[in-house]
Amino acid sequence: MATVVEKTGIKREKGWLYYVDKRGDVSRARMARGGGKVPKGKPQKVAKCGIRREEGFLYFIDKKGNVSKVKMKRTGARRRKTAARGRTASRRRRAMRAPRRARAKRRTARRARR
Repeated sequence: MATVVEKTGIKREKGWLYYVDKRGDVSRARMARGGGKVPKGKPQKVAKCGIRREEGFLYFIDKKGNVSKVKMKRTGARRRKTAARGRTASRRRRAMRAPRRARAKRRTARRARR
């Protein structure tokens, strides 16, 4: 379950994307497909919260307009482990490709001699 970090009570408007920015404040930006023309401009600050983020948590604006956080399902350690596993598999594939290349070279050499 999510826990409320800061009570802001923001009223959302259609066509805007609300998020917690780098400084920990709530900002909003025009959505590209939010309906109507997209005005060019910088994101607007909606509420100043100054939230300090904890690693491994996802911060969002809930239905009531408050800033909430929830523990992420995946951690950085798990991603690093799977990435390393993927690298070794690609190395194996690359090693298996080398004999194929050698055979292909021999084949083209034979065809050239004919």
